[in-house]
Amino acid sequence: MNFLPRIVLGALACLTASVAAAASYPSKQIELVVAYQPGGGSDNTARAVADEARNHFPQTVFVMNKPGASGSIGWSYVLSGKPDGYKVLLMNPEMLFVPLMGIGKATIDDFQPVARFTDDPSSITVRADAPWNTIEEFIAYAKANPEAVTISNAGNGTIPHLAAAALADSTGATFTHVPYQGSSPAIMGLMAGDVKATTVAYAELRQHVETGKLKTLAVMSAQRLPAIPQVPTFKERGHDLQFSVWRGIGLPKGAPEEVLAAWREVARKVYETPAFQKSLVSQNLTLAWADTPEFTADIARQNEAFKTLMKKLNLKP
Repeated sequence: MNFLPRIVLGALACLTASVAAAASYPSKQIELVVAYQPGGGSDNTARAVADEARNHFPQTVFVMNKPGASGSIGWSYVLSGKPDGYKVLLMNPEMLFVPLMGIGKATIDDFQPVARFTDDPSSITVRADAPWNTIEEFIAYAKANPEAVTISNAGNGTIPHLAAAALADSTGATFTHVPYQGSSPAIMGLMAGDVKATTVAYAELRQHVETGKLKTLAVMSAQRLPAIPQVPTFKERGHDLQFSVWRGIGLPKGAPEEVLAAWREVARKVYETPAFQKSLVSQNLTLAWADTPEFTADIARQNEAFKTLMKKLNLKP
């Protein structure tokens, strides 16, 4: 007779404890995990978020770098343990297609997007002394000289890698892909002359274009970039290629609603802080706020598009 009440009371006790734990969140330090090496755009974004979030949470938010396996080591690390909100992920688009290449076990479906802070389109950029001054000249050369054009990317399974592969598919050109451990090394490889081009986001190499060391031939965005209005989009040239590197934060699926709500509030406060925006802009990153509903919907749409594209391109790690 007393068995059922004990079950009910036990369930209520567990629920009460869970709610209480969420209500007191955070009661200890929070790890903001970056799945890449220190120094890149993702790491810099995470550190700017962590610095400002400390002003809005009663506990410290610190950045933890967990690089390796095209990001999947860091993603899996966030999923380890309880989804209690004490491991938060710096999200990026590689999460959508690295698993489709058979790398790692974590997928985008394992995470709940919280908020997006930046969004930067890829580009085709070459050295200033390169013989091509237009994207048409570049593509024509690549088609006439199969595999002679080497293109650096930020690693196998990154947006620059996928962007270059999609460019080849769209134009009929054949490139040689050269993976580096991040965007910065990929840019340095181009500047050193080790490769002939890169598909790294314009924002990450803008300073080298502005100082005359590199030149951007086209961007993979819906519209021309305000910083380089003279540079066309691929869409204008008959190739509807739109690839960008966005950065935001996310929680493991199953995190308490109260934790999600807390991070949504803090993320908005972080983004609206002038010092935070100044920090990102100073790194040539493009501000692009999206709250949870919009961010989640955008990721869902991109996820379906990438699934279709990855099957077509048949990329391998």
